[in-house]
Amino acid sequence: MPGQSLWDQPTVEIGAPVVAGDPVLEAAGVSMRFGGLAALQDVSFTLADGEVIGLIGPNGAGKTTLFNCLTGLYPPTSGSVTMRGEPLPQDPARVTERGVARTFQNIRLFPSMTARENVLVGRHVRMRQGLLSSLLHGRAFRRSEEEAARRADELLAFVGLSGIADEQARALSYGDQRRLEIARALATDPAVLLLDEPTAGMNARETEATRRLILAIRGLGIAVVVIEHDTKFIFGLCDRVVVLVRGQVLTQGRPDVVRGDPRVVEAYLGAPVPGTGGGR
Repeated sequence: MPGQSLWDQPTVEIGAPVVAGDPVLEAAGVSMRFGGLAALQDVSFTLADGEVIGLIGPNGAGKTTLFNCLTGLYPPTSGSVTMRGEPLPQDPARVTERGVARTFQNIRLFPSMTARENVLVGRHVRMRQGLLSSLLHGRAFRRSEEEAARRADELLAFVGLSGIADEQARALSYGDQRRLEIARALATDPAVLLLDEPTAGMNARETEATRRLILAIRGLGIAVVVIEHDTKFIFGLCDRVVVLVRGQVLTQGRPDVVRGDPRVVEAYLGAPVPGTGGGR
């Protein structure tokens, strides 16, 4: 049924869980200027295999700009982004090939394509067929296409969308479109997944389903960075939280420590916390 919500469908395992371990991604002193505007200033953090980090801050703090720097859309004015110690290229396609995938704040699906076809778009970055085989639709090409279709269906089942694989993306509910974007990102076989406001516009049930999905992704050993304005969601999900304010890291650490920092409260409320002297 077009647009039918399958948020309650249980996820299925498609890989072995991995405990957070060695650093996989590092931003070191990343700064980004647009003319005279400093969008990011000396931002540094590390991300380990299987770790979930929350990236929070008021509007205009530079969160999406940081994602754009991490994925090659913007070359940082200064600083570096490395993956397993090697610099990431300043090219989104090559960054994806290296194992960094993302979703966007505004949904970017192909509306006239089916859910399965949207996932296959992401999968094709991992397909390696020669030009001749592709033109002739030879045996290797057909085998590769069949394997990609199987993987797409596995991922749709993983995010809870197996029943709508043949529905056009435009016919899906808002929440299902969000999940489809995540499935497409996972189709690239990432080591790092960047989620830009994955619960924006969702109700409580959809938000909880997304929390469980992110934890299932973490269980596959994939490191996740989540931008979200819902701080309750972030503090209940993440291993660590990074707070950006005016393009700078205000603080970072365990959720319980960050949540109790008066500077974080001030950044969101716009006024000093009584008894903290402004929290600076």
